[in-house]
Amino acid sequence: LHMIGYNVSWASFPVVEIMSAPRFAHRRVGMLAAAQTFTDETDVILLCTNLLKKELASPNHYEVGTALSCLSNIVTKELSRDLIGDIVPLLNSSRPYIRKKAVLTMYKLYLKYPQGLKLTYERLRERLDDSDESVVSCTVSVICELSRKNPRNFLPLAPQLFQQLTSSENNWMLIKIVKLMTALLVEEPRLARKLLEPLAKIIQTTKATSLMY
Repeated sequence: LHMIGYNVSWASFPVVEIMSAPRFAHRRVGMLAAAQTFTDETDVILLCTNLLKKELASPNHYEVGTALSCLSNIVTKELSRDLIGDIVPLLNSSRPYIRKKAVLTMYKLYLKYPQGLKLTYERLRERLDDSDESVVSCTVSVICELSRKNPRNFLPLAPQLFQQLTSSENNWMLIKIVKLMTALLVEEPRLARKLLEPLAKIIQTTKATSLMY
């Protein structure tokens, strides 16, 4: 009904009931429905707090991943404030799949609850040195988006970003880092001298037109 344009706000409470079902197969359907239909005005959205807390603490990484996907789509200021403490430990999960999803979900939480960035800044920073490149790439993307509002907040990350710029072979991540460094240059012009050599090397060696541009 929602996909063909009907208002399904009347089904919000049944969706929450399905999200609390005993079987994960049913809860997954409920979370998908919530992600697609819930808005900031949905009255029952606060009832999801404890349901999501339970899923985020699950030992099953599929349950955790589904909860993160759901939360990133229905997040409100209240949910961000109440659940940010449950997501931060997931940044150190043994599974890159969970770390990656947690980083991206943190971005959605920061948009609704900006104070959360100050509280978790160091934990986000640690992911720039993650052993899995996909997690690092997600972290760079999040920082790149956040820096649009205030690049100065991310000047302390310049050494780690420079390390990734000189060592990574991921073209898409390099594009993000170059964009991010451009924003940081406005705040710290002295970075320009340090960036000349690695940028020149990229231009001379890369075969990716998008990166060269």
